[in-house]
Amino acid sequence: MTFASLRRTAFLAIPAFLLTLSPASAHHVMGGKTPSTFGEGLLSGLGHPVIGPDHLAFLIAVGIAVGAGGLSLALPLVFVAASALGVALHVGGFDLPGAELIVATSVILAGVLLARGRALPLAAWASLFGIAGLAHGYAYGESIFGAEATPLSAYLLGLVIVQTALATAVAWLVRQKGAAMLGARLTGAVIAGIGLATLAGQIVPA
Repeated sequence: MTFASLRRTAFLAIPAFLLTLSPASAHHVMGGKTPSTFGEGLLSGLGHPVIGPDHLAFLIAVGIAVGAGGLSLALPLVFVAASALGVALHVGGFDLPGAELIVATSVILAGVLLARGRALPLAAWASLFGIAGLAHGYAYGESIFGAEATPLSAYLLGLVIVQTALATAVAWLVRQKGAAMLGARLTGAVIAGIGLATLAGQIVPA
């Protein structure tokens, strides 16, 4: 197997693995229990974006977009900051109708944009990351709603750490390894498929 083939396989392996995860677990890192300590809040924050296929797919999309597009490695912080704000809106009682639908749509859009393989300006990606971040953060907030200040602060810390680390790591690897455009486009198609599956789960009765 050539290096190019291995590279393409690596791009496809992670998103494909996301399909094996259960979307239903996305808001139940602690088994449905609201975190009550700093440690529980931190673990929940670290785990929430990883166990949700839609959230993880979008984070990978952020990294690929930044890495393949040669954009600033600080750009993922737009999504991270917006997601933290989204959590704050949720726990503060602000209503964001259709947040889960927005999350699924953002995954589809990010995947389609990557699959098209056309360069987009930094402002376009920043706008998508900001809007999507609010919706993803609002969804994250469901698992911490009603928690005390200490676990809530730890939860936000965990979210910031894991999302920043994952998105920037993917971006750095894509940039350093010189990822093939075909691999990025195929991965984008898989990410879009994950978004479609998530959207279908939201609109089709169980």
